[in-house]
Amino acid sequence: MVLESEARSGPGLRLYRELAEWYPLLTPVADYGEEAAFYRRLYETHCRRRPRTLLDLGSGGGHNAAHLKATLQCTLVDLEPAMLALSGRLNPECEHVRGDMRSIRLGRLFDCVLLHDAVSYLISREDLVKAIACAYAHTAPGGVALFQPDFITETFTPGTDTGGSDADGRALRYLEWRWDPVPADNTYLTEMVYLLRHDDGGVEVVHDRHVMGLFSRAVWLASIADAGFQPLVVPFHHSSNCDAGHEIFLGLRPDAAGVEGIAFSAAVHNV
Repeated sequence: MVLESEARSGPGLRLYRELAEWYPLLTPVADYGEEAAFYRRLYETHCRRRPRTLLDLGSGGGHNAAHLKATLQCTLVDLEPAMLALSGRLNPECEHVRGDMRSIRLGRLFDCVLLHDAVSYLISREDLVKAIACAYAHTAPGGVALFQPDFITETFTPGTDTGGSDADGRALRYLEWRWDPVPADNTYLTEMVYLLRHDDGGVEVVHDRHVMGLFSRAVWLASIADAGFQPLVVPFHHSSNCDAGHEIFLGLRPDAAGVEGIAFSAAVHNV
């Protein structure tokens, strides 16, 4: 998750900057295999063209691309140099570009566009609209854009999560605490505490605050439709996800013949 709005200028988000080298211990690459396979099935199901190319906006450490690059030629865009460097070592065969998911224009079209959980850092409706417009500008006719916010208004619940892993003599454990101090606005907070054990045995504790966007299903669908896509809601299926409320939004860009049979008011599909 890499910030694409002005909120990233605050004191938080150290994970994507000076702590970027610890990122693979927070969410190991292997953990992305199942969801990347799910995304691939969505693209294969809904693209009206053979999916060959992928643009990943807010690509972070490149953990999704590490799995998707087997069948898709991937171009990865992120705003944080430290995350691009991390992904570059993991995915040297992929193109990496520094840029903002709200405004970058590469002058090329892609069969598939991915805005993974980085999209959760868009905290204003204006930024959300810009990012979706950016996705549309890069999606080829008959192609598909995929948006995966961590939560929408209807599915958000306060709570905590823990995790982490060990590798190469180092270890990381984290506590994630989600809460919403102002329910009436479009944001919530994710407080992250990292326990970092260095290879010399020393341990440090780091607090990192993430300001996250929170929009309703109706706002998502309307914004995707306004950009020119046909919107679709897909339940997110994952073995570690026991919460059935998580959703993915697809934007289907019409081809020359148009996209038919998708009603905006009932844009829900099961895969």
